[in-house]
Amino acid sequence: MSKYAVVQVGTHQYRVEENTEFNVERFDLPKDGKVELDQVLAVQKKDQIEIGTPFVSKASVLCDVVTEFRAPKVISFKFKRRKNYRKKKGHRQSLVRLRVKTIKAG
Repeated sequence: MSKYAVVQVGTHQYRVEENTEFNVERFDLPKDGKVELDQVLAVQKKDQIEIGTPFVSKASVLCDVVTEFRAPKVISFKFKRRKNYRKKKGHRQSLVRLRVKTIKAG
């Protein structure tokens, strides 16, 4: 079983493992392309899991920014029959792909 952690980025929670990539909603990124996620909800140490209340103290996940991109467009369409009422909206979410380098347990 590989080492993993559960981190909170914004309002979303992600289960991450070392040397894997995951997508998060875009946020203000540092210039050097390295991100430290310190809101760790749970972390696995050897054979036991440490769960925070709400966060694990002194635990963090170090990540590199791989790329910034936008998700495929989601179309929202409203329609009322016989009234010539149509509304079409589109939305593309800005995302960031992060690669987990190390998981530091508290």
